[in-house]
Amino acid sequence: MSVRVAAHKRFMALFSLLGAICATPAWAAHGYAEYGDLKYPAGFSNFGYLNPKAPIGGMLLLGNPDRRTSFDKFNPFTIKGTSAPGLNQLVFESLLITSWDETASGYGLLADDVAVAPDELSVTFHINPRARFSNGDRVRASDVKYSYDMLMGKGASPAYRSMTADVAKVTVVDASTIRYDFKRKNKELPLIVGGLPVFSPKWGKGSGKPDDPDGGKDVAFDKLTFQDPVASGPYVVERFDPSRGITFRRNPDYWGRDLNVRRGSFNFERIQYKLYKDETARLEAFKAGEYDAMVEYRAKNWAKSYVGVKFRSGELIKSEFPHRNGAGMQGFVMNLRRPLFQDLRVRKALALALDFEWLNRQLFYGAYRRLDSYFANSQLAASDSLTGTPSKGELTLLEPLRSKLDPEVFGVLSAPPSTDPPSSLRDNLRQARRLLAQAGWTYTDGALRNSKGEPFVFEMLDDGGAMSRVMAAYARNLEKLGIQVNQRMTDFALYQKRLEEFDFDMISLRFPDSQSPGNELKDRFGSAAADEAGSDNVIGLKSPAVDALIDDVLRADNRDELITASRALDRVLMHGCYVIPHWYSALHRVAYNKNLMYPDRLPYYYSAEAWVLTAWWRMPESPQSAAK
Repeated sequence: MSVRVAAHKRFMALFSLLGAICATPAWAAHGYAEYGDLKYPAGFSNFGYLNPKAPIGGMLLLGNPDRRTSFDKFNPFTIKGTSAPGLNQLVFESLLITSWDETASGYGLLADDVAVAPDELSVTFHINPRARFSNGDRVRASDVKYSYDMLMGKGASPAYRSMTADVAKVTVVDASTIRYDFKRKNKELPLIVGGLPVFSPKWGKGSGKPDDPDGGKDVAFDKLTFQDPVASGPYVVERFDPSRGITFRRNPDYWGRDLNVRRGSFNFERIQYKLYKDETARLEAFKAGEYDAMVEYRAKNWAKSYVGVKFRSGELIKSEFPHRNGAGMQGFVMNLRRPLFQDLRVRKALALALDFEWLNRQLFYGAYRRLDSYFANSQLAASDSLTGTPSKGELTLLEPLRSKLDPEVFGVLSAPPSTDPPSSLRDNLRQARRLLAQAGWTYTDGALRNSKGEPFVFEMLDDGGAMSRVMAAYARNLEKLGIQVNQRMTDFALYQKRLEEFDFDMISLRFPDSQSPGNELKDRFGSAAADEAGSDNVIGLKSPAVDALIDDVLRADNRDELITASRALDRVLMHGCYVIPHWYSALHRVAYNKNLMYPDRLPYYYSAEAWVLTAWWRMPESPQSAAK
């Protein structure tokens, strides 16, 4: 999960205010960098990857940003239900906002100052006095505290509680100042709390008029459905149909339009999402010109399907944009809550049956590289080590955990299985059979069975997306081992529900990348999150060694220590073979209407969808075109 940051302007006033509360701050400025210095100085005009002269106007039409084909709420922060697309980026804001050309730095959005205490055990934010919610109310420290309390509640996603587990106390100092006290030093925490969404307590408050929606009564935060959000972002909801889409309108009274961190961003008067029933319908609608931009994740589609009259005429354009994002991890995730996957030898055997090289040739047109790390394509990857063995710094962290780790962790890191010569799928399957036999699984009566005669059977859950062909190819290889795989396709809503309840055997999942990992690791791999419904620990991992290494990542005082701790953690996770690694591309694939424009300078660390929403604009119509 990406997290936001920082602040400036009135440091001297804030410093005086905090005199009785904390000593001279270790960091007080217009922004906060987790490590090193901020790229942009105080008073900077705009982020370099945005165009401050971009014209404002027109409509941006988009299709489904993911597999959701409908929605049932405007609250993206609660577990139950499916929220409308675009809300996080367009409607809600946070105290701080990250820049896309730094690894872990942020600048004031709702806040105009941030002060970190010398002992790094607290951070204090001063709220910009100009900040306003969509109803015109001033954003106050009490609103920030209310938002925090709601996000910590049982109805909210447990990811918020996990990421802020080291927050000891939140104090409203005065109407414009809020302080977060920490249980221990954690350089990422100012970015995390600064990146939490802020909304008004009036969201969901009834009018008291019986004829109004909900009978004019108050609606609890975790029961909010289509009550208009009262937030501070640049857009408000204009109209919607839960099964067809949603339209956002630029708020003419948006308070932050002249902020340096907003200059050149959100340039469309309206943004509309149209929801299509499946990926095929969505792609065909784009080719017919029904909407303006589409990010493509399927190599075959990119190679074969983006053709036709509108591409030949130049009305539609397809482009590839480089990025420096870490690739993170994506793969087939095994649910350790199932006894079937609790033996490391079984997990290694299943990994040997995936033939990436064949998939890349036959299905992906050679477009991908194999993932070999949870921090792939970054300095944080254990595979980035020159020798493949733990460094001296890694050993310092791993040695105290030796009794909890497999001795192989201290050796050369193994690469994912390959079928490139001299290896082959046949050799890999032969090795898989040996591992399965060692784990008590032998081929008997036409199937792989354990000592009780029970067959090796599991379900691969999918929401009907791009993985179906890959799953089918993988299942064919597993059948050669005597393993029966049942592919189960569900709609997006049921898939999400089963994922949140950990009701699956194996799924295809992507773990988001981060150039500066931190508290999200607790929710993703920490033991405490394994049994909490809705957490990101879909693996079901409970490992004291992993917990300790996550703590080492959080304790890192500088970038070098972060790299060392991340590599040690990565080494242990990769050895555990909890995920069968997939593949990645270092390019964003975007097809778009010729009337859309984007800045000359690209950001470094960005998602294509967020970039289109935030930085692009529509070319103004010429008088001749408008007259037609």
